[in-house]
Amino acid sequence: MSDNPPESPSGGRWQLDRIVAELRLSREETHSIRRDGEARRAPSREALQAILDGLTEALFPRHYGQFDLDGENIDNFVGNRLSIALDGLCDQIHRGARFVGDELIPGYRREDAVELTRQFGERLPVVRGLLISDLRAAFVGDPAARNFPEILIGYPGMTAIIHHRLAHILDGLNARLIARLVAEIAHTRTGIDIHPGASIGSGFFIDHGTGVVIGETAIIGDNVRIYQAVTLGARHFPTDDDGHLIKGDARHPIVEDDVVIYAGATILGRITIGRGATIGGNVWVTQDVPPNSIVTQATARNKQG
Repeated sequence: MSDNPPESPSGGRWQLDRIVAELRLSREETHSIRRDGEARRAPSREALQAILDGLTEALFPRHYGQFDLDGENIDNFVGNRLSIALDGLCDQIHRGARFVGDELIPGYRREDAVELTRQFGERLPVVRGLLISDLRAAFVGDPAARNFPEILIGYPGMTAIIHHRLAHILDGLNARLIARLVAEIAHTRTGIDIHPGASIGSGFFIDHGTGVVIGETAIIGDNVRIYQAVTLGARHFPTDDDGHLIKGDARHPIVEDDVVIYAGATILGRITIGRGATIGGNVWVTQDVPPNSIVTQATARNKQG
């Protein structure tokens, strides 16, 4: 063991004084990305995870909550979980809007965050109905599924769509930072990346799911089934006269009702996959697909050739 005393934390070995000064220069002048004004707390990812868990327990209390709930106490349990989750969500919406620093963003004022959260809560019964349709679609579409509980608590696709349907409400209410964080929590938990802006109809089923990517302006109809590693993406990114990307432009596919998209398919651009079509595995699709047609690697090559 050396007899020499440890060097000062700001001393010579790491040259911390110089590094800290250069980081300050980058942060405050050279590469500043924050607006001037008071420092504000960012939304908490950990708090949002707990809120999502509470909302899921309220939607499915006997599966994610307590197994022994009965008619006398189940409503009390749901009400308690909702109260805690919505209180927490209101705080995160408020923090998210203030962290962005734009006073025009919904939720910037505390009373606006309360109203936004109230509107979110009102839509939960409709969301639960959509999730039941997703659950039934998974049961019908997967021969390996033995029962609803297995799908509800064990399928990554079900977890992802629960998160997405909640995030989509928040996105529609313009609480977009919170919606994006909810989507990223789902991505981390499942490997499925769905932008909260994507519109998804009822009876949606993602089988296996790892590597699925669905872009912001995608529109998916009812009773659509997709498999792992499917991408519904953009083919190009339009720019304005100054060369800046145009935000929010419709650039992702429209998938009509009753479509099946098999593993590894890549569908790009604002094209339409017609009702009842089947897209085979590992194909690259950049043109409209007529209703009730089947696209395989061979047909895709012939069409593009």
